[in-house]
Amino acid sequence: MGCIVPSLSFHLPLPDGVTDAESLSFDRSGRGPYAGVSNGHVLKWDNSHLGWTTFAHSTNYRKIPLCTASMLPLEQTESMCGRPLGLQFYAMTDDLYIADTYMGLMKVGPSGGEAQVLATQVDSAPFHFVNRLDVDQTTGDVYFTDSSATYPRRFSTEIMMNADATGWQLKYDAQTKQVTVLKADLPYPNGVAVSSDRTHVVVAHTVPCHAFRYGLKGPKAGQYELLADLPGYPDNVRRDARGGYWVALNQEKAWLDTTAPPAKHLVGVCLGVDGTAVEELTVAKDVTLSDVAEKDGRLWLGSVELEYVGLV
Repeated sequence: MGCIVPSLSFHLPLPDGVTDAESLSFDRSGRGPYAGVSNGHVLKWDNSHLGWTTFAHSTNYRKIPLCTASMLPLEQTESMCGRPLGLQFYAMTDDLYIADTYMGLMKVGPSGGEAQVLATQVDSAPFHFVNRLDVDQTTGDVYFTDSSATYPRRFSTEIMMNADATGWQLKYDAQTKQVTVLKADLPYPNGVAVSSDRTHVVVAHTVPCHAFRYGLKGPKAGQYELLADLPGYPDNVRRDARGGYWVALNQEKAWLDTTAPPAKHLVGVCLGVDGTAVEELTVAKDVTLSDVAEKDGRLWLGSVELEYVGLV
């Protein structure tokens, strides 16, 4: 079966002074969405009151006064206050795991509050650009990416321009509390999704616009193989309801024939289990996406540039 086809849309405006709902998640009761945003917080949408509340934050929120300011430029606060880029709940405990690009891999309990830092390095090498994650809902193990061992997030353009290939695909073992490198020397690894049968992890590479899969068990355990050549620069990857994946595209590949621009603006693609593109998601020009999260037959849309969370 293919992915669902969007038919209508509206959006949930973020609080004043807050943008960039880059990653979205829902708790085990279906509440949410929860969104990691520009001021370093994780927000929760309260449907009963039709508003956003702060759900989680780093320890520096209470320690550093600048982290409570609302209108400072991001470059002045991100490295101090954190920037949550990846979110996923572990349904068994309802803990929320957070990939914070500066703080590292973090976790917060069902009641929210100050997030606990779980890991900031692997084999004595510090993380530079923790990006996305997913949780194995059976074991509680967390699979996540560090997009570069050289550049932090604010130099993401340099990662692409210099063809940096120092990224990691990582695993946090829920039992041993240890982080291991599954695959090193990767070009801009970004989104992560554990397959529905838990046999592999899908990893999106922003450059060169590919999705790979890393085998976790069976005859292909430890193998890293191409799953799909994507029509744009991917950000997050999410499982759909049928065993495939929604891949958010931050930008389409460069259009070579400038006299005939594309008739539609592609922001997402749905892949089948075998990596075949099943459906495309298009929206108005000047809109880019970082996350497409399917929930109860609807698509929730996150973006690094917009002041709202979309819904189709």
